[in-house]
Amino acid sequence: MLAAVSVMAGCGVTRGDDSRDLLMIIPNSPGGGYDQTGRAAVQVMEDADIIGGSFTVDNIEGAGGAGAMTALVGRAGDEHTMMTVGLGVVGSTYSFASEYTLQDATPLAQLMSEPEGVLVPGDSKFQTIDDLVRAWEANPGSLGVGGGSSPGGPDHLFPMQLAAEVGIDPNEVNYITYDGGGPLTSALLGRKIDVGFSGLAEFTGQVESGELRVLAVSGDQRYPDGVFADIPTLTESGIDLVFLNWRGMLAPPEIGAERTEELIGYLEEMHDSPEWQDALDQYGWTDDFKTGEAFATFIDKQDARVAGTLAELGLL
Repeated sequence: MLAAVSVMAGCGVTRGDDSRDLLMIIPNSPGGGYDQTGRAAVQVMEDADIIGGSFTVDNIEGAGGAGAMTALVGRAGDEHTMMTVGLGVVGSTYSFASEYTLQDATPLAQLMSEPEGVLVPGDSKFQTIDDLVRAWEANPGSLGVGGGSSPGGPDHLFPMQLAAEVGIDPNEVNYITYDGGGPLTSALLGRKIDVGFSGLAEFTGQVESGELRVLAVSGDQRYPDGVFADIPTLTESGIDLVFLNWRGMLAPPEIGAERTEELIGYLEEMHDSPEWQDALDQYGWTDDFKTGEAFATFIDKQDARVAGTLAELGLL
């Protein structure tokens, strides 16, 4: 059974057929990457009065997002609900043998993409990515490798692909799953793991304070500014790997075509606003916007990407 814990925020609303109020489902705990994305979108749409109403935000925790996916599909026909999704939710539907996949819902828009980072405690003996790789190569199973997503999610796929690129059998990687960035942060700070892999926006405070350090980022270029601007890319370090995560929005299945276009229109208006561009800059996200059928095709490719990697690892 998929565990789900719901944390509600925002004012209570009743969404009838004529209501302009919406529910935003977020498939992990408050403070994680999905939460940052969903709440940033909610704030922009409310502040700009894009939907003509307000949002209730519902964090559904557990099962790496598969529980939230079940909740979304269970709202079939509900034209007043959106859900933040991404690569991690794709992976969770496989790793938790979910009855439903992203293709069972209504695709609205991809919003952004972002690189991942390689994180260690501030006093870690690993000063560079080369230090980490040398220790990893010497004894792959000796390093505790954590990620804020279940197998098949970005924080799992990234270290597996990195291991393969540097000549380590991914099946020897000692990967430990945490349900989002908050628990992963606690594991790093508590020295329960040696290294963590995740998107960096939710670790800004700990990196600024020196509690955590970033050894490398997985994008094709460095962050343009901010606390992560001096962190080298993997390719700069001689590792031929670029890895990007992404997030977007779905609606429940079985909603009308007219309402689907209206919901997409809300997200298009949000995307074009200066406030959303500010959010992209604030979190270091890359503007990677696509809607409707283009997003549906992208989801199909991401599903195949995850399935292929998990099959190679013997996890399917």
